Amino acid sequence: MICTVTLNPSLDYTVTLERLQPGGLNRADAETVRPGGKGLNVARMLDRLGQPVQALAFAAGDTGRMLAAQLAEEGLPAELLWAGGGRTRINVKILADSETEINGRGPALGPAEMEQLAGRLADRKAGDWVVLAGSLPAGLPADTYAQLLAPLAARGVRAVVDAEGEVLLHALTARPFLVKPNRPELEGLVGRSLRSRQDILAAARVLQRKGASNVLVSLGKEGAMLLTENGEDWFCPAPEGEMRNSVGAGDSMVAGFLAGWLTTGRWEDALRLGVAAGSATAFSSGIAAPDRVWALYDTVRI
Repeated sequence: MICTVTLNPSLDYTVTLERLQPGGLNRADAETVRPGGKGLNVARMLDRLGQPVQALAFAAGDTGRMLAAQLAEEGLPAELLWAGGGRTRINVKILADSETEINGRGPALGPAEMEQLAGRLADRKAGDWVVLAGSLPAGLPADTYAQLLAPLAARGVRAVVDAEGEVLLHALTARPFLVKPNRPELEGLVGRSLRSRQDILAAARVLQRKGASNVLVSLGKEGAMLLTENGEDWFCPAPEGEMRNSVGAGDSMVAGFLAGWLTTGRWEDALRLGVAAGSATAFSSGIAAPDRVWALYDTVRI
């Protein structure tokens, strides 16, 4: 069983218009409200690829009740843990001549909420997987993911972490099976620009030395690179297609990679499915349907 954890989910209010005019009146051509958050997106794609998954996420207030209703309507296998105060954040995504995002803060989580989450994770055992993805709510320390993973690692639970900066660096102490930075995040971690594939590999090796077993680097329209625990490195170009929405593409890549690995145990298959899933979502208006993922998978080559 795979469990995804989203500490700071959202309601994503996405508006589409031809051109954004800052300081002026803008009228949307289309609008949607969907549950958001990296862990929820990973769970959504895993479910569509036929993997057994449960999504854990915190919710709060009236917007939290809206989140719960939408997840139930969608049919995603999810359990919401309720924060003691605040409200689930609303993130605004503006798709115009360029993409603009305004992300809310969300509720503060304290010791009571984290004990509640630890209790839900206490029954995870060897052979299970936990995916920790996304930002931390206000008030939580940067080593929160590391604290959650330490007892799980001791029981043989494998972990995937998709986070930024200090949060990811602390999580490396739990030796996660996979981390997935994008290029800007990786540049921030190593403190330098990464212009070539060799630069990217050198930076990925830094994360390996700090504890990551495998490092998957998403490169946007260029595709992705993988550095494995065996020292092998792989590059997979992205298929051609029209970019419609980047939200959830990296999360879909994580889900596709994990689904590919669990199905075949082959790095190349996992990387191909990760790139196919990420690209399919980038070419869709939301998290991609499985038929679009498999259609692209047939065209993706290492």
